[in-house]
Amino acid sequence: MVEYDPPKELQPPKNISNHYSITANLRQPNPIKQFYKYFQIPGIGNLAGGLPNNNYFPFDTLEGVAALPDRFKPTPADPVDPPSDLTAENSGSQASSRIVVPKVSTNEDVLRKIDLKTALQYGNAQGYPPLYAWLRNFTRENMHPNVPYKNGPEIVLTVGNTDGFAKTIESLMNVWREGRDPIEEKQGLLVEEFFYSPPAICVKPMGANVVPVGMDDEGMRATGKGGLEDVLENWDHARGRRPHVIVGQNPTGGLLGLERRKALYAVCVKYDVLIVEDDPYWYLQYPSATSPLENYNTPRSSGHRFLDSLVPSYLSVDYEGRVIRLDTFSKTVAPGCRLGWITAQPALIEKILMYTQTCTQQPSGFVQSMIAQLVMGPGGSLPPAKAGFFGKTAETQQKGWEVDGWVRWLEGLRGNYERRMQTMCRVLEEGQYLLKAGRRASLESHLADLNLDSDTTHSSSDTTVPAPNTDTDEWRLITSTPLYTFLRPRGGMFVWLRLSLSSHPLASHAALPPKPSAYINRTSTSLRPSHHIYSPPSRRLPHPTLAKALWVFLTQAPHRVLVSPGAMFSGSRQIAAEKG
Repeated sequence: MVEYDPPKELQPPKNISNHYSITANLRQPNPIKQFYKYFQIPGIGNLAGGLPNNNYFPFDTLEGVAALPDRFKPTPADPVDPPSDLTAENSGSQASSRIVVPKVSTNEDVLRKIDLKTALQYGNAQGYPPLYAWLRNFTRENMHPNVPYKNGPEIVLTVGNTDGFAKTIESLMNVWREGRDPIEEKQGLLVEEFFYSPPAICVKPMGANVVPVGMDDEGMRATGKGGLEDVLENWDHARGRRPHVIVGQNPTGGLLGLERRKALYAVCVKYDVLIVEDDPYWYLQYPSATSPLENYNTPRSSGHRFLDSLVPSYLSVDYEGRVIRLDTFSKTVAPGCRLGWITAQPALIEKILMYTQTCTQQPSGFVQSMIAQLVMGPGGSLPPAKAGFFGKTAETQQKGWEVDGWVRWLEGLRGNYERRMQTMCRVLEEGQYLLKAGRRASLESHLADLNLDSDTTHSSSDTTVPAPNTDTDEWRLITSTPLYTFLRPRGGMFVWLRLSLSSHPLASHAALPPKPSAYINRTSTSLRPSHHIYSPPSRRLPHPTLAKALWVFLTQAPHRVLVSPGAMFSGSRQIAAEKG
């Protein structure tokens, strides 16, 4: 087993240019975008760049009414008992505040100036300066205060995590075509056995291998048969180059502990693999579903008990600069924001930034300015408030959440999702088994019919069986058939069910029910044939067919629910056939 062995002193991040794609190595900065930094000089008369006149923008303000950070009640980081039910979901403050992005801000500080004049103009590909500066500080000082390489990581804003992943892969992987390129140039992406499928959709058209790695309830395994070390050590080079990129995220509800992250990172160091950490659910870690969380951020705290209690990112063990982390506002504000950011060593961020300059350029100025105003607050005077904005009046004038408010918002969101998780899991536990009660007399008759009861003899001419003496004596056996199994998720928004299809009477390879026996008619005590559900082998169905039939069944009235088949997340067809 490879040991995690960081140096005693912080070192500069490792040069990972050998991982860059051909395109990334050839890419040069956009000279026009580099010119934009001069646009921020206060009072500059700008005759360059072809910028539209901001006085002709049709929007005078962007306004809204937003929640205060304490709207939702948190759950404890180290609970003694599971959190209460959904009745407490909205027990926090229902107060709101007015959010306004003015046409022109009076603040002259570029990193605090939030207005439509700057937000709706052409801008820096790194991100809207006020939001970029706030996010960079939050990422380095609060989310990941202990990144173990010199000078720490850099960030660049994205149009959400899907965009961030696509830009990362474009910078790290080459397109390979069969018949054109030698097999040793075919690259690969390492994934968990079950994973979120867009990364595979992204790399497969590039001709890359998608290589699943064994996992357990915690997530990807570092060792053992099918684990990361086994896959890399025994790689068949006839399939192509040994994979050099791994994407880490888990829809099965597992949560990689710090020691597992260290073990996986050590394997990546040994085999020179980069880690793309796609982690939109980082703050949704549920202490009530696992052992109480620790204080992880040592020796340097984030300054917030909630953040310190979360299992930290791979960045916290990344002493060589191998981790590229993707974060997003999709789960913390709303998916339609299409706003996120990448955190990685500065040299790689520079490559991604140059790519951004030639494609998306920057996220939407509308979204960036509203998010910046929400978390930072106004840096200058605001227009007067109008009475009743769209029928709703804010109780307070906007102050901005700042870091304390943003963390409190995350903590409240975790609380609500944890309560919902507990409620869903309680419902699933109640319906997890099919219970059948058998009567004593029918059981004795059934055992005799199978010649399993040596103390009782029955002839084929028997037509009656003595009735039980009491109702208590009549009930003797309750059979319990599992319909599915699951573990309470340690994080995220998914509960992962494993269907027990082998016990279904229509399932192929299911145990055949016993031949028709008898049951007691309490009125006449005469023997009558029992009505076992019996399906001949010729009518039995494979498990994938049964699973699909169940999926369709659940979408029909009165259920009307949509679930995701496990095959959607399977890392290969073989895994889908065997486990999905």
